[in-house]
This record gives sequence, structure tokens and C-alpha cells, in this order.
Amino acid sequence: MDTAKKILIVEDDADIAQLLQLHLKTEGYQITHAADGTQGMALLDEGGWDALILDLMLPGADGLDICRHARTMTRYTPIIIISARSSETHRVLGLELGADDYLAKPFSMLELVARVKALFRRQQAMVNNLRMDAGVLHFGGLTIDPLSREVSLAGSPVELTPREFDLLYFFARHPNRVFSRLDLLNQVWGYQHEGYEHTVNTHINRLRIKIEVNPAEPLRILTVWGKGYKFHAPGAS
Repeated sequence: MDTAKKILIVEDDADIAQLLQLHLKTEGYQITHAADGTQGMALLDEGGWDALILDLMLPGADGLDICRHARTMTRYTPIIIISARSSETHRVLGLELGADDYLAKPFSMLELVARVKALFRRQQAMVNNLRMDAGVLHFGGLTIDPLSREVSLAGSPVELTPREFDLLYFFARHPNRVFSRLDLLNQVWGYQHEGYEHTVNTHINRLRIKIEVNPAEPLRILTVWGKGYKFHAPGAS
């Protein structure tokens, strides 16, 4: 029997936290609750979490600070932000800091549970893909190792965030194919909604800074005007 997924909830509203625990425990998940940001940060540092459900407006450490800290950790923990801050600016900021999903309050508990399940399905699909495509990829001095999640350029390591790695690896697995921003958002972030494409641009710009000789004139991640982006790999089919 599979070990129950461990989910950390950081939420200061006791009623919402109780409802979240009730619905998620019913689905068989193991739940731990932190009522403020300071406690949430401490529990996050203990590690071993399969997912993090995170409010933004917290006493103690701010939710965005917790999200930012989570993305500096070695283990990738999927994050769903739940927040009364429903503006597009906060949604995009949360996604750019590495959140995997964003739900504005008030939200349906059934929808939250569905998104948690979808998050774990995407994560398992990625693990399965890595097992099938575990070979190291080489593109003219750029090396991508999907198992160790390490990237090097001309022999020197390239430090990428987990989401930057996911985006680069997706491109590298589909060389010379053109993807729209919405395609990339769906495939790499797991979203099917318009309105968050800006975060794709931000991550592509960061990748170009790290892997291109001249980010202003990229040779690897190319813009296809009016269509999207492609990973240029000469000779690849």
C-alpha cells in the first residue's frame, strides 16, 4: 500500500484550516497545520512534505517569503497558494516565485481537493517520464541531466530554479518544435487558463540570461514571432 502523501497547510484562519484538514484527510492525505508563517517556515524546514498549501496573508513570516524559501530547498515541494489577494498581480507574482497553483478565496473545497489530486498526477507523470527518458541530453556544450536535475554549459554548472529546469528540460525533449506561451503554461506549469502567460516570458528571459552567450540575441531558445518559442537544436528531428 502506498504511503499517504504528507501535506503541510499554512493558514491562520482556523475555520478554513479545519475545513481543509477535514476534506484532505477524507482523501487519505496526512495533514499538518501551521497557524502562522513562523511556524510554517519551521515545519517546512523539517522537510519530507509532498505538497504545501499556503496562505499569503499570515502573521509572522509572509506567505510569499515562505514560497520563496521553499524554492531554495533541494527537494521540490509542489505549492498551492490560497489567498484573499485575488488580483492578477498577486497571482502572477505567486507563480513567478514558484507556486504550482493559485486559488483565490473564497473557493470550493471540492475544487481545492481536485487541484491537489491533479498536482500529484502531474508530479507522478513527470517521474514516470524521467524514468523512461533518463539519458543525459547534450546540445553543443549544453548538458542536461534529468535524474540529478543538473545543467552545465561548456563544463561549468548552471544554477537553475526547479521551474527553470522543468522549462528547459521540456524544451530539450521537444527540440525545434514551436510552443505558444499557453502551451508551455499548460505543459510545464500545469495550467489551462489564460492570463498567466507573463510568467512564461519571465522564466524564458531568466533562462536566456543563464544559457545564452548573448541573451539579447539568443541562439538556443528562439522567439517565433506570432507563434511562441522553440528550442533550437541543429540536426534534431
